Amino acid sequence: MAIKIRLTRHGRKKKPFYRVVAANSEAARDGKFFEILGTYDPLKDPLEFKVDSTKLDKWLNLGAKPTDTVRSLLKRAGQPLEPDQQ
Repeated sequence: MAIKIRLTRHGRKKKPFYRVVAANSEAARDGKFFEILGTYDPLKDPLEFKVDSTKLDKWLNLGAKPTDTVRSLLKRAGQPLEPDQQ
């Protein structure tokens, strides 16, 4: 079972709002997930991206891989992508 850190879409038509979640890679986009890690609102100017860094580190240490979109958002936010080696 591969774990991905990805976005799930919420909101209404033409007004998207996303949650950053840790989920099984085989689950549906808006299906079951393990934990909510943060939020992303692309309609705000500047865009609003919030992630709980402790939860993110926990899932990265467990081997979760961020999707390309989440990876670019994390880089823009200045979050490290490598798990902390403890």
